[in-house]
Amino acid sequence: LSLKFGDVGNLKGLVIRFLLTTSYYQLSVQNWFTLHRLQLLYNDSIQATFNATRIYAPASYSYHCEHVSSLQRYDALLIPSSANDLSKLWEVTFIDFQIQGFNIQEGHFAYAKDCASFFSPAILMGLVMSLILLLVLAYALHMLIHLKSLDRHYECKASPTYFAQMKDHDMGDEKEPLRSSGNESYELRNQQFCKIYI
Repeated sequence: LSLKFGDVGNLKGLVIRFLLTTSYYQLSVQNWFTLHRLQLLYNDSIQATFNATRIYAPASYSYHCEHVSSLQRYDALLIPSSANDLSKLWEVTFIDFQIQGFNIQEGHFAYAKDCASFFSPAILMGLVMSLILLLVLAYALHMLIHLKSLDRHYECKASPTYFAQMKDHDMGDEKEPLRSSGNESYELRNQQFCKIYI
């Protein structure tokens, strides 16, 4: 597949040539086309050649990608074929690239197989963050389920530290007269306090 631009500046007879092949794969039971190589021709000779990687689609489909480039920031689907030719001096980038070499009907592209991966870095980061948030939510629910209510854990006990034990447990509150001048008064010896368990 050749795109002929003619004379562009100092480039005489600029042509971009796409070398496509089609193959039948028994596993998918259909033909697939593959872009193997991209060549830049001007001045009636091949000046640069790039090997294409991961550019393929079913023969009845077209192939679409936002960027097909030789630059690393665009994932470098085009790789210079040799260090000896002029490919290293060229930077090739196609924006909104779509190609179909076979089974073209009525001059329109068929349904496009897109180059976007299902597991791009952004998608993977979203999955990791979702997993972290899910773990935090599960831990919070676990803590809420096992939270103890204050109403059921009141317990009143006599203090063994501050008050002496009663010899006779059946006795009520023992009263002991206070020694005072003239008047008789009583104090409670068995006092209680409440502990709260949380």
